[in-house]
Amino acid sequence: MYKLIIIDDEEKIASGMAQLFPWQNIGFEVVQVFTSARKALQYIAENPVDVVLTDIEMPDMNGLELSHRLMEYPNIQKIFFSSYSNYEYFRAALQNGVADYLMKPVAYSALLECFEKVKARLDARSAVQETAPKAYYDQIVYDVQQYLKDNYRTATLEEAAAKVSLSPAYLSRVFKEKSGTSFSELLLKTRMEKACEMLADIHYKSYDIAYYVGYDNPKNFSRAFKAYYGQSPSEYRKSRLDGAAL
Repeated sequence: MYKLIIIDDEEKIASGMAQLFPWQNIGFEVVQVFTSARKALQYIAENPVDVVLTDIEMPDMNGLELSHRLMEYPNIQKIFFSSYSNYEYFRAALQNGVADYLMKPVAYSALLECFEKVKARLDARSAVQETAPKAYYDQIVYDVQQYLKDNYRTATLEEAAAKVSLSPAYLSRVFKEKSGTSFSELLLKTRMEKACEMLADIHYKSYDIAYYVGYDNPKNFSRAFKAYYGQSPSEYRKSRLDGAAL
């Protein structure tokens, strides 16, 4: 089942579309209904979503802004519906990757035809992903790992994504799925391991190490280090030096 969310500031309309149309019969599951576009975006950032069906005119965010924000998720199919017929608006929406534009009240036949096309596109994408060579994903993981190794002080998910020609959201999901660890977890691990190397050398001051591994504030570095290893940088250094002296 492909995961669908519905957004409309009128709860009756959103709930009605979710309950009255036989989504499961055509391969979709309505996982959430929202009356706020911003809350929907928060959900999308944390959960897998295949399709967004949304009204255009909402008080907290208009459709063009929403479609622009959703460009960060190129694999999500975006379907708009509205009571207004505006060619310029429709053209701008298409430029933002909107797959279809339905008029309210949405006819059953129009909705069915639209989502049959959406399912065909999703099926085709899934087939490509299933047959994509493992080497393709292995290369992405390797490239990101090398990027973190070489740029751990200033590394960002956005920059890593640009280097492998993927959106940040998609890279985050692929990297976690294929490597077993998240980008942020590996970045933290890389920084902490480098900090340990430097703490073993008494010539490095703690604040220099903090800056070198990506922390502008030494206190933030100390907190992160203690949370990761269970001891402060100074405690770690002392234990290393005491061990070396034995």
